[in-house]
Amino acid sequence: MNADIRPIRTPAEQAMIAELSHLPSVNNRLGDLRLAAARSFEEYGLPHRRVEEWKYTDLRSFMREAVPIAGTAAVADADARATLLREVEARRIVVANGAVVPELSDFTDLEEGLSVRSFAEVVASGDEIGSRIGGILPGRYDAALALNTALARDGVVIDVAAGAVIDRPIHIAHVFAGGTAAATYARSLVVIGAGAKATFVESFEGPEGVAYQVNGATEFEVGDEAHLDVVRLQEESESAIHLSTLLFDVGRQSKVHAFTFGAGAGVARTSLYATLSGEDSHVSFNGATLLKGRQHADSTLFLDHKVPGCESRELFKTVLDDSSRGVFQGKIVVRQAAQKTDGRMMSRALVLGEDAEMDNKPELEIFADDVQCGHGATCGAIDDDLLFYLRARGIPLKEAQSLLVQAFVGEAIETVEHDGLRDALIDRAEAWLKARA
Repeated sequence: MNADIRPIRTPAEQAMIAELSHLPSVNNRLGDLRLAAARSFEEYGLPHRRVEEWKYTDLRSFMREAVPIAGTAAVADADARATLLREVEARRIVVANGAVVPELSDFTDLEEGLSVRSFAEVVASGDEIGSRIGGILPGRYDAALALNTALARDGVVIDVAAGAVIDRPIHIAHVFAGGTAAATYARSLVVIGAGAKATFVESFEGPEGVAYQVNGATEFEVGDEAHLDVVRLQEESESAIHLSTLLFDVGRQSKVHAFTFGAGAGVARTSLYATLSGEDSHVSFNGATLLKGRQHADSTLFLDHKVPGCESRELFKTVLDDSSRGVFQGKIVVRQAAQKTDGRMMSRALVLGEDAEMDNKPELEIFADDVQCGHGATCGAIDDDLLFYLRARGIPLKEAQSLLVQAFVGEAIETVEHDGLRDALIDRAEAWLKARA
């Protein structure tokens, strides 16, 4: 007798699957992508602690309720909520509740070689660049990405032509505007042509006390000899759940520097997938995370060296206060063809709270024999000798702790190349420390 074995789905999963069953039938490539993503979610559902990549972030447990997709935000509400990084001179595009707000966005006087359009506009126009959405795949099932692929209806599509140099950063300000729980899905694509240079910024924020859910995904196609800087700032409500997926495909002799700053959301997970497809490229993925209360933040990286001569660097700093929990999972894969690879990965955690917890899982998987690779992880409290040194000079305890924490995360923040963005992130770290004191 053949038994029809069907997995048990939680009420939240059942509600999400019901939502996905109402996807409109569209006979094109994007429609096929959405349908495939929906079927994947129906088969695998939300990940749980028995799924190795989500062992420390049990999404099935965290997402006990499926909330409806957020409606259109009022322009005034979106404007009032979009406060982060306003002090930085940048081309600002506001995405509220997962949709671009044209009234608050700067699409005018674009620099030569720069195209900035909404995802919805690109899809509706049938423009060629739209066919590249969903072109970078992680090579494995990712529930957050599957939901985003199936449900995202808007976002931003940026195209920097070959050889163009865009000095002014392009800032996508994601905001949640509303007073009731809802979910947002935004999808963005950034294409950096051969020899081009640009800085891309994303920020995420929302109101306190609202249990909203953010699920965003951004793809980065980086051409040969291009230079891309990426900065992300996430300061969500502690009632919120934040899921982000970043996908990179890096060409030959290119440079990519990415930095993530996280200090918000009750539960946050950033998944980063990077493929080095062109020889002699350099990438660095760094981050600083500041947690308090019962916050949970997970940074998971998968870095795939496919070709020879590439260099990768990762430095992640986590500060944990109260009963917070941090997770770092990083995996570097070096394929057999990727000789002369130089890869380094480090996670460091500073534990301030008695009940705080940090889980580190750095991994190397190497199939080539002429490489230099290493990884490490540290976790500890503030150095008592350094604290004594400062206190002996009359500095109060909390202020002395703040100075040492600031120096700890400062090492990671200093990797941000843009002066204005680096200063803004230092200010955010100082504000977090001041609030703690």
